[in-house]
Amino acid sequence: MISYRIIGWFAASLFSLSACGETPAAGKPAPNSHNAEQTIRQNLEKHYSGQLKITNVTPTPVKGLYEISTSDRQIAYTDAEGRYVIVGELVDLHQNINLTAQSAQELNKLDFGILPLDKAITEVRGNGKLKVAVFTDIDCPFCRRLEREFSKTDNLTIYNFMMPLSFHPDAPRKSIQILCQNDPVRAWTQYMREGKTPPQVSECPNPLQETMALGERLGFNGTPTMVFPNGKIHSGYLPADELIKMIEQNQ
Repeated sequence: MISYRIIGWFAASLFSLSACGETPAAGKPAPNSHNAEQTIRQNLEKHYSGQLKITNVTPTPVKGLYEISTSDRQIAYTDAEGRYVIVGELVDLHQNINLTAQSAQELNKLDFGILPLDKAITEVRGNGKLKVAVFTDIDCPFCRRLEREFSKTDNLTIYNFMMPLSFHPDAPRKSIQILCQNDPVRAWTQYMREGKTPPQVSECPNPLQETMALGERLGFNGTPTMVFPNGKIHSGYLPADELIKMIEQNQ
């Protein structure tokens, strides 16, 4: 799912225009295509007084329509003057392709190398050749379902980063109990896949706050969220056949 925080800026601008009862002036001829990127950047960033930073401007298959992306990884569309803005998804019905989702996948790619793998609960299955990182919540039912699908895989290394969500108030305590076990990997897999609660242990130094902050910094607001070595991100549960295919295609 694509999150459009950018809509707040645009909605505020539209409200201001309607409240003042301002009538738009007649349009000017569109600039040449080679000047469009500069014009769009200047006009939009000026209009939003520095709150909006345009990182990329690209033409779309629709004549006169440009895709813009922002510094906080949002996507919208505008004309060659940066006067009109469309917030939504652009779909090619002939090819049945969601062009916005396609762009978002590229925009949201993450450098797998920045992940602090030493902070994860790491399960190695078989030779561990394939890799995936998962931001997960111990009280998330979809995370449990995903874990059961992981049990059907082979030759895979799974890096589990604890990211309890705010509406699961007991999840931080449970996560710490897992992290502080003598064998956190076994405790994690048994709890998530078999429902076996590990023995109570004393709290120990653990990376929970770090991994929670990492997830927030990366913009993850739901679990499970998977990150693949090629940088692709996928949010949500997948059945084993789809999961294995996605892992294999995104190394």
